[in-house]
Amino acid sequence: MPASTAYLWHAVSLFDGLRSHAEPMSVLVENGCISRVWPAAQCNPSDFPHAQLLGTGGTLTPGLIDCHTHLVYAGSRAHEFALRQAGASYAEIAAAGGGILSTVHATRAASESALIEVSLPRLDALLADGVTRVEIKSGYGLSLADELKMLHAAKALGQLRNVHIHTTLLAAHALPPEYQGRADAYIEQVCDVMIPAAAEAGLASAVDVFCEGIGFNLAQCERVYRAAQRHGLAIKAHAEQLSNLHGSALAARYQALSADHLEYLDEAGVAAMAEHGTVAVLLPGAFHTLRETQLPPIALLRQYGVPMAVASDANPGTSPLCMPTLHLNLACVLFGLTPDEALAGMTAHAARALGLPEHGQIAAGQSADLCWWAPHSPAELAYAVQPNRLRQRMLDGVLCDAQ
Repeated sequence: MPASTAYLWHAVSLFDGLRSHAEPMSVLVENGCISRVWPAAQCNPSDFPHAQLLGTGGTLTPGLIDCHTHLVYAGSRAHEFALRQAGASYAEIAAAGGGILSTVHATRAASESALIEVSLPRLDALLADGVTRVEIKSGYGLSLADELKMLHAAKALGQLRNVHIHTTLLAAHALPPEYQGRADAYIEQVCDVMIPAAAEAGLASAVDVFCEGIGFNLAQCERVYRAAQRHGLAIKAHAEQLSNLHGSALAARYQALSADHLEYLDEAGVAAMAEHGTVAVLLPGAFHTLRETQLPPIALLRQYGVPMAVASDANPGTSPLCMPTLHLNLACVLFGLTPDEALAGMTAHAARALGLPEHGQIAAGQSADLCWWAPHSPAELAYAVQPNRLRQRMLDGVLCDAQ
């Protein structure tokens, strides 16, 4: 998407992907990239007649990056929400045939075009709240044809909207009904059939697993990681959400991009993630929806210098919340992050969780994926939960509409 002109923001409050700047700043975009970032006191807009002045004041941030979503699915699980309010646990609902498998049935029955149609409004909600890059996982098909169908649908969303889409194969999300009691046989199918097919078709850049008592054990996850490595796919993990199986440490030893959820992560797991450069992806929406009480070890993650990303985990059962700035607020209120930590979690650190350390920052030479907001300070994006604060969204130096 080539840029057609140059743009200038002047005297804006700036969050550069890692920190908020104390003084107003100016940012010049040329040829699709950020060419200059400097104090507004040293900038006279009239010195840049070739650049269109897009605005003054407000807040400029990198485009938000939602690095963990399950955006493509069919059906609703509102009835499970009611069951949880009546006292049922996530594990109890899953054991009764609900949870992930409920969505699997609906998604298998939906065509690719139907999946695209029902997923677009969810994607539009993310874009309206500042997202320029989003990861979408499969995992509600659990068969070769249906997993590939989901990945095709996710790729198609990127052709219909101005957004960068990253696709992840999450075939090891749950045990499908036809494999009940045969988990190892299903993992063999994932490793020997699904991963090679997704890799050969270029439908996924990463592989994820649900390492949990109601998901898959360490040995099964390790088989998936080895298969992913054989086919040149990156590794991610759902780990330590409901218990501590030490899945994060295992994923880190396989150079995983990220381990996600992490409520039951221990110090040994944190140390392994720090050693291998694995990003911690915090998912406060799921914590909130499930009314969890076990907090992720934020202090340990800070102590060991593990980058903390923040994502929506947008999904039908445990985080049906497609408003990224709400998750900034939840990360601060529930997990104790500072506003700058939360914003870094949806910009620079989220980019690292996707294997893109050169993205998610406002600095000379970076791709111009940017958001200009009405609030006058970056902290307000996490402080208040309010729609319609986004003034402009830019992707690769090109201004986008609201979607």
